[in-house]
Amino acid sequence: MDITLLGHIEAVAGRAAQIAPSRFQGFVAQRTSQRGDHLGGEHRDIFDDVTLSLEEIARAPKALLHDHLDGGLRPATIIDLANEIGHTLPANDPEALGHWFAEAANSGSLERYLETFAHTVAVMQTPESLRRVAAECALDLAADGVVYAEVRYAPEQHLTNGLTLPQVVEAVQVGFAEGSALAAEAGTPIRIGTLLTAMRHAARSMEIAELAITYRDHGVVGFDIAGAEAGYPPTRHLDAFEYLKRENYHFTIHAGEAFGLPSIWQALQWCGADRLGHGVRIVDDITSDGRLGRLAAYVRDKRVPLE
Repeated sequence: MDITLLGHIEAVAGRAAQIAPSRFQGFVAQRTSQRGDHLGGEHRDIFDDVTLSLEEIARAPKALLHDHLDGGLRPATIIDLANEIGHTLPANDPEALGHWFAEAANSGSLERYLETFAHTVAVMQTPESLRRVAAECALDLAADGVVYAEVRYAPEQHLTNGLTLPQVVEAVQVGFAEGSALAAEAGTPIRIGTLLTAMRHAARSMEIAELAITYRDHGVVGFDIAGAEAGYPPTRHLDAFEYLKRENYHFTIHAGEAFGLPSIWQALQWCGADRLGHGVRIVDDITSDGRLGRLAAYVRDKRVPLE
């Protein structure tokens, strides 16, 4: 199973839309291999019509490179935290709230999908809530067989109640440590690295990049920019990317999710991204008969991961 596909599924659907315990609920994989053995003159495909159950998928060790901390809260947790602060939600029942998130995620509108984060971010404004969400994230991922995950979030979105950027990062790291420890005790060990995200419509990317470097030896493994692409090209944050390259630090960029090939081109050629967040619009550079355009060929030849 291609982890880049899993990363895309996770980002589009969002963990907040999950109602059942498994993050891969309803997903059944079937694989037919072209490889076969010739026994007694008969051709046999040894992997013909192999069906993997949900339990088998959950047990299989997996790596997850693209997951948003604020995009995957348990619906019940959102309701608990919202009640504590008086935040109004579109639904107050876990199942109904999960359906609301799923509908928004599957609406086909990136803008509407991003609106769902207004509710999750609103309930993640204290050290306690950040710790809880991070700990539950670690436990949920481990329960689904994820052994290595990179989870991203935007520290600048968690300052409403007076937290500082370092306090946000430290609360999240504590939560991941607590959740990972509990997962290990349960026999499902997991290692989690975090990516600090800067919002592309804001002007704090350099500050967030410096924050990532400060915590590079404390669990922060990379940097990212995210948010609506239209009108906010990656090159707006070129100073941050140049700084990170001087520091020999890894970064990915949300690009080609909604805006198209120019966003991907800038992320790679101008900014020097190691990976692309989604990059799905690369299909616009592939003809119907499978021929690759120059940009698609570059992505292939350079083996640029599409998360």
